Amino acid sequence: MGKHNEFGKEGERLATDFLIDKGYVIKHKNYRYLKSEIDIIAQKGEVLAIVEVRARSNDQIIPIADTITPKKIRLLVLGADHYVTSNQLDVEVRFDVITILKNSKIFKIEHLESAFYHF
Repeated sequence: MGKHNEFGKEGERLATDFLIDKGYVIKHKNYRYLKSEIDIIAQKGEVLAIVEVRARSNDQIIPIADTITPKKIRLLVLGADHYVTSNQLDVEVRFDVITILKNSKIFKIEHLESAFYHF
């Protein structure tokens, strides 16, 4: 496995731990539907958070959260819709981004709730 893949998996683990510490229940990790993949599906109360995790070792060119394309958003919405429908859930759905910036051995984690909306 390449170093960037290892760092990505480590980022998802850190994000999962972060969410659990904040009182979320992890419902699913790496949920796939057609071409959609949702990194983490977590629930806190009546809110289902569809979480995209972005991990980088630098943030100098473009902010990490800005790397999420409209196509990626459409795929996240597609996957979220399938998850909610197939599990017959009656919850508020929110799309979050967790960014993880690694400088040396220090990790900076930022949780952007309601990072984008779908129409």
